[in-house]
Amino acid sequence: MRLWNTSILGSDTQLNQHSYYEASVQRPPDAPRLQGTVQADVVVVGGGFAGLSAAIELAQHGRSVVVLEAERVCAGASGRNGGQAIVGIASGQGVPRSQLGREDASRIWGMSLEAIRLIDERIAAFDIDCERTRGYLYVADAPHKARQLQVELETSRRDHGLQTDFVQGADVARYIRSGRYCAAAYESVSGHLHPLKYGLGLARAARALGVRIYEHSPVTGLQRGATVVARTAQGAVQADFAVLAGNCTLAEHGPAVAPEIRARIMPVGTYIIATDPLPESLCERLIPSGAAVCDNNFVLDYFRFSADRRMLFGGRVSYTTRTPRQLGETMRQRMAAIFPELASAPVAYLWGGFVDISMNRAPDFGRVAPNVFYLQGFSGHGVALTGLAGRLVAEAVRGQSDRLDVFARLRHRRFPGGSRFRTPALALAMAWERLRDTW
Repeated sequence: MRLWNTSILGSDTQLNQHSYYEASVQRPPDAPRLQGTVQADVVVVGGGFAGLSAAIELAQHGRSVVVLEAERVCAGASGRNGGQAIVGIASGQGVPRSQLGREDASRIWGMSLEAIRLIDERIAAFDIDCERTRGYLYVADAPHKARQLQVELETSRRDHGLQTDFVQGADVARYIRSGRYCAAAYESVSGHLHPLKYGLGLARAARALGVRIYEHSPVTGLQRGATVVARTAQGAVQADFAVLAGNCTLAEHGPAVAPEIRARIMPVGTYIIATDPLPESLCERLIPSGAAVCDNNFVLDYFRFSADRRMLFGGRVSYTTRTPRQLGETMRQRMAAIFPELASAPVAYLWGGFVDISMNRAPDFGRVAPNVFYLQGFSGHGVALTGLAGRLVAEAVRGQSDRLDVFARLRHRRFPGGSRFRTPALALAMAWERLRDTW
């Protein structure tokens, strides 16, 4: 399984074969493949946000770090996602509150706020131009979903101080001009950015700090012990610690890397279209605040305008390994149902791939050995939470694991059905949830 590769789109469309993000940046030349055996204090498996964040934190504290990336830095979900940087965790606060108690649940919420601040700190410290914009809009398309949204946000205000402006009926037009939604809530903590520009900025920062990054170097085996050995086709890294930050890639190479956690995440396909640039006046009218938007359906739509005024519209998830039929047209129709003014807007890019979800949608961080850490299960909140995860695992490597251990105490179940039947079982469950969304 190749993750976040446009080849999964097949012959559905004649659109551009790159993501909009890839087309809008100039990547540096490829980093070298790992050749031979090298030494490091820490080997990081995965060159996305989480792995780069861990590498930066470790290098800043004097550790020598090697990053092994299977393809190119941020070629996976880190560089191809919706770009929405969201406070909180995907499961909501109910899971940590029920499992850990109110105090540790509040600690997780506070750390999610730190994750947002960390983005801005790194943008400033490393001079990363990534189109950072504040503002997030939660929307509901049915009265019972509006009530659910109101209760959730009131709980966040009471327990954590998150301030939102909740509106209903005609007042929704202050934030979004769409007849689809009967309620909306705006908050200014979350926001959005250009994920690939941000990720490439993190990679530049890591290299400047002395981190050695090897691309096109997938890990084929991980030998555990007092010294960890990560092997690739043409080399090996010997290190005191390993950080597994491959997310979905662990589902692909799990038997060779970390088989005990493989079944706790599921690769889920999600897709994005980008229009041609639109008139500035139209963008300001449709989403006056310039916020990123997401509904509160179980199978959700998420969208925003880019800095060059393209509508980036995501959703249409797939819980099988098959790309949905007529994907481009289906995505265009979903966008037009929300914004009829965009029904004739040319769609220039269509891309997609797999993100990792956990069964309860809570992040899954921990250890598979005393000196082997893993970070997975971001479940759609990875733009912000990956940075925090990298910081927490770097703290743990330095012997300060109390914050990582809060997350590690969250309990996670394996997806049912085993390797053969878990994908069909999940597809059936999601079909039921889609039906419920229409009620």
